Amino acid sequence: MNWLTWAILSAAFAGLTAILAKVGVKDIDSNLATAIRTSVILVITWAISLASNTQTLASVKSRTWMFLVLSGMATGASWLCYFRALQLGQASKVAPIDKLSVVVAIAFAAIFLHEHLTWHHWLGGTLIVAGAMVIAFA
Repeated sequence: MNWLTWAILSAAFAGLTAILAKVGVKDIDSNLATAIRTSVILVITWAISLASNTQTLASVKSRTWMFLVLSGMATGASWLCYFRALQLGQASKVAPIDKLSVVVAIAFAAIFLHEHLTWHHWLGGTLIVAGAMVIAFA
């Protein structure tokens, strides 16, 4: 499968996640709900990684560790905020605002990775922002 197939699967699972999380966070503290979800992810991803056995932890460079730890911290902060938002708001409004992360990622890719942005990026980003705003404030 190519990157597009994996990205579409990611979007489908992320959409399902919003609905399942909204129901799951109804009668529980959002931080505890995030911890439970993260624990499940931890077990599943370690099982997959160990089963595939393609690379050892010792082979991971310190720079890679640093960026993956920072990424994990950003993910944790995102999930804590996302679950709290789901607890307080409608999933149909929270999820589109959360997807503004696409626009943030495009901007950060240009600033920090020096990726060249084309008019497609600008138009698509603008439409994502407009769509999220229409849904969230309708």
